[in-house]
Amino acid sequence: MKGKGKSKHIKLNARSLVPIVILLLLWMIYMFDTNQWALFKDNWFMSVTMIFGSFIAGASSEGGGAIAFPVMTLAYDIMPDTARNFSLAIQSVGMTAAALIILRNKYPIEYKYLVPASIGGGIGIIFGTYFIVPYVPASFSKMLFVTFWLSFGVILFYINVVFRRKVLEKMPELSGIELFMLLIVGFSGGTLSSILGSGLDIFSFAYITIRYQLSEKVATPTSVVAMAINSLVGFSLHYFIIQDFAQEEFNYWLVSIPVVLIGAPMGAYYINRQTRDFVSWLLYIIITIQFIGALLIIRPKGMLLLFTVLVFVFGLLFFYAFTRISYWIRRSG
Repeated sequence: MKGKGKSKHIKLNARSLVPIVILLLLWMIYMFDTNQWALFKDNWFMSVTMIFGSFIAGASSEGGGAIAFPVMTLAYDIMPDTARNFSLAIQSVGMTAAALIILRNKYPIEYKYLVPASIGGGIGIIFGTYFIVPYVPASFSKMLFVTFWLSFGVILFYINVVFRRKVLEKMPELSGIELFMLLIVGFSGGTLSSILGSGLDIFSFAYITIRYQLSEKVATPTSVVAMAINSLVGFSLHYFIIQDFAQEEFNYWLVSIPVVLIGAPMGAYYINRQTRDFVSWLLYIIITIQFIGALLIIRPKGMLLLFTVLVFVFGLLFFYAFTRISYWIRRSG
């Protein structure tokens, strides 16, 4: 099967580290000037959380918010709105840093997927912020996050391990309808980002890997760049326009910035040197741990349990439909 061997590694361009070093220096200047080093005493747990979260953000199709959101809401009982705002803010730093490494070192990305998904994602995160977020209960948003991605992980495992799909390193030329569909996918992912702090990355990743058989080695860095853009839009929206970025998430942000500026680029560099199978298994493990953790902490019952089951079934049908569409297109072509 394609993708088992290691791909040709791309050497790290030292000049690509310059923007990251500058950002670290600016952070240090701000911390010294405002004398806020004591924030680490009360908020150290977020720094620790983002050691792992930032590495995953750079190394997989799940943003740092995919780690921060469930840890903050499940383990520390922090309100989803706070977790979402923090996730967008920290991803705007960490995933942007990872995106700079990806772009400056010319890691393989697919612009046919990146551009329409990013445009749709920007529209989706604005729409979701104003028209969806106010109506989503906190506990439901937590289970939506982990359950929908579990269904994707099951289908991706099926087509990779059972169905043993063949992968492509590049997407074909896209028709107008296909570009429009990518806009819709981006819009849907951006709407999820407005609720959960991340979503465009893995939602578009799921669509591309299943619908077009694009290799995870190409789809992953592309999704990192897409989520970096989406996070910048979301963070700017909450900080400058809505102005609901409170002191709590600001403090979490300050103690996490140096961690993600190092961790996310390291993740991007590390994953570029791994096999496609390794990338896939890393994703399976992350998704499974998130779901089990949510079940143990939330223990959904009643309507929440029914909602969880329905989301999982819908997700299975939704992602499986893409596998059948792709199979039908390959046979008819």
